[in-house]
Amino acid sequence: MIVDHTDAPDWDAWIDAESGGNFYAAKPWGTYKARLNWTVRRIAVQDGIGRPLAFVQVQERCIGPARFVLAQGCPVLTAAGRTRAEAALSALRDHLDLGLFDLFGVNFQEFQDNEAMSALLALGFVPVVSARQHTLELDLTRPIATIEAELDPKWRRKLARARRNADLETRILTGAQERLRAFDVFTEMYAALRNRKGFSTTFDPQAFRDIAATDPRLVILEVRENGSPIMVRIAHRAAARWTDFFAASNERGRATNAAALSVWSSIERAKDEGCPIYDLGGIDPAGDRGVFDFKRGISRRVVQSTPLWLYGRSRLVRSLAAAFLAQR
Repeated sequence: MIVDHTDAPDWDAWIDAESGGNFYAAKPWGTYKARLNWTVRRIAVQDGIGRPLAFVQVQERCIGPARFVLAQGCPVLTAAGRTRAEAALSALRDHLDLGLFDLFGVNFQEFQDNEAMSALLALGFVPVVSARQHTLELDLTRPIATIEAELDPKWRRKLARARRNADLETRILTGAQERLRAFDVFTEMYAALRNRKGFSTTFDPQAFRDIAATDPRLVILEVRENGSPIMVRIAHRAAARWTDFFAASNERGRATNAAALSVWSSIERAKDEGCPIYDLGGIDPAGDRGVFDFKRGISRRVVQSTPLWLYGRSRLVRSLAAAFLAQR
C-alpha cells in the first residue's frame, strides 16, 4: 500500500529514526530540488496492517515525451522493510506507473544496504557506473593518532604548518545567522573557484542558502585568519558516515594551508561523534588531478560509490540511457 506524505510534518523525524536516514531523503533536500523545477513527492510503502516498510522522496521531471523519476538517498527501508525489500520496492515501482519511455533511477548516495541491492537486481534494475562514481574513504574506527601517522608526509607537513599558525582559527558554526553569513562567504568563494577552474556544476547556492543555514545534518566549518574568514567547508553528517560536500577558500586560504586544517578538523569532529567513515566527497583524477592528489594524501582507499540503479519498461530505452549515463 502506498500512502502520500508529501505534506506530513513528521517526515524528517521518521527519516532520522531509521539507520539509513540521510539528508537526501529529508524534506530540505526535496525543497531544494523543487526550486530546481523537479516535482517532489514523499511517500511511504506500508504493509497490510499499516506498518511502514520504506520511505521514499520521489523527484520527477519530464524530458520531451519521457518522464524521469529519481529517488536519492532512498528508499529508506525500515526494520520490517528489510525483510520484505523486494515486495516494498516492487510496490513502489508499480505505483509510479511508468510509461514506455519513462525511466526510474535510484541513487542511494552511499546509504545502500544489501537487502535493497538484491531487491533491485531481482526487479530488473541495472547498475550504472561512471568513472566519476568513485571516492576515497577514511576509516575512523582506529585511534586518531594512528590515522594522523598514516597521512602522506607532505600532507602532514602542510597540516603542521597550519596548526602552528597562531593567526588561524577553526570553528564549527551552530547559530542560524552565523551559518547564513558563512554560507554567503562560501558562495562568493565558490563563484571565484568556478571562474578560476572553469568547471560546470548543477549546484545552485542561492536555492540552497536557507537550507544550509538551518539543517543540522549539514556541518559548516569556517577557518579564519585574524578574524577574517578565508575558507568554508560544508560536510553532510549521518550516523554511518560523514561526507565532504563543498569547500571553497580565498587566496589567503590557499596560502595558509587552510584546506588541510579544515578537513582535518572535520575528520576529528566526525571521529569524536563516533562516525566510522569519513567520505572525502568523490574523486576525478583525470579531470581534477590537484584535488585528487590532495585527497589521496589523507586516504588511498578508493571505493566505488553506489551506482545509479536504472529501471525502464523498455529494455532498449533503459540500455541506451544506461550507456549514455555511464560515459558522463
